[in-house]
Amino acid sequence: MTDISLAFHRLPMILRGAAQIVRRDSALYLCIVIYTLAGLVFLNAIGATDLAAYSIYFGRWTFLNCLILPTFAILIDLLVIVRRFDSRRRLAAGRIFSTSRLAYSASGLCLLMALMIFQGTFTSVKNGMPVWQGGFPFDVAQANIDAFLHFGADPWRWLYAVAENDLVRTVVEWNYNVFWFLLNFGALFFVATSPMAASVRTRYLACFMAVWIIVGNVLAALFLSAGPAFYGAVTGDVARFGEQLAFLAHGAASRNSAVTYQQYLWSLHEARQAGFASGISAFPSVHVGLAMLNALFLREYDRRLGALAFLYVVFVAVSSVYLAWHYAIDGYVSAAVTLVVYAIARKLIPADPRPALDMQTATVNRPEAVVTAS
Repeated sequence: MTDISLAFHRLPMILRGAAQIVRRDSALYLCIVIYTLAGLVFLNAIGATDLAAYSIYFGRWTFLNCLILPTFAILIDLLVIVRRFDSRRRLAAGRIFSTSRLAYSASGLCLLMALMIFQGTFTSVKNGMPVWQGGFPFDVAQANIDAFLHFGADPWRWLYAVAENDLVRTVVEWNYNVFWFLLNFGALFFVATSPMAASVRTRYLACFMAVWIIVGNVLAALFLSAGPAFYGAVTGDVARFGEQLAFLAHGAASRNSAVTYQQYLWSLHEARQAGFASGISAFPSVHVGLAMLNALFLREYDRRLGALAFLYVVFVAVSSVYLAWHYAIDGYVSAAVTLVVYAIARKLIPADPRPALDMQTATVNRPEAVVTAS
């Protein structure tokens, strides 16, 4: 019997294991429900129910988490099997198709689909924040604080003094608009679906949601700003960031152009429409917050990888200023808030136990048992 056929033979046990993990995730599901209800109440209270964005995410989120990322995971698994010596390939295959692995995959996909609703709530609330605030009242103050902290000049001027280059812009745009998403949502998929991340699963997912809510909704709504890209539109001062935006316009024809996406967001804002990943807010930066979160967790696994991840956090923060998405303080505050969220979670959320089903299937996962079954 092959490893795949063994997996189907153990389907009832896999489903029981998945149900066990789903029950353990009940607090996470409850948080999603409460957050969604709070978001709907908020939209209703400000008369912005037309800005709800739930249906927009269904197709893309399902495609990403039920097809693209699982395909990558399968390809990586196959690569692991192929690279093993013959005597160890059955062991690798046995682990990949183990009851624990498949149970985590099934329960993880359930949670990821629930997070689709979470993401819809985030975007819906973000769409409604300018309605609640009556615009973007904090851009001037935040830009002035930014300049004060950086020796009297807007930080983008320091960056452009050494890196005003179309090749640099292209690399930075690709990282910010493509690679960052692959890293962060790939990390989410891995933690949600792999038993290798079992010990940190609940804590990571709780922190993941907390960063989106606290950084991207609560603080963003309280201190709502549009960011340098929209500074002229919301303050009337088109000169302050005009040179920066003129340079970024060089890449308007690029597939990953920051300017193109910024125009897309502003057009939706002006038309009062919801769209995929719509909504405008600068302070604090969710991009930096999630990069910081992953760096903190990666440091638990390996300090050297963690150090590289923290360098990536700096790169993301610098990129956010370079591309006119954020003021520099947006990244500083986001990193600090994320660190606090992480520290609190380490105190309050214990390590997840490995499911008991591992013990029940230990003999199945041994290479000699697989050989016998064959």
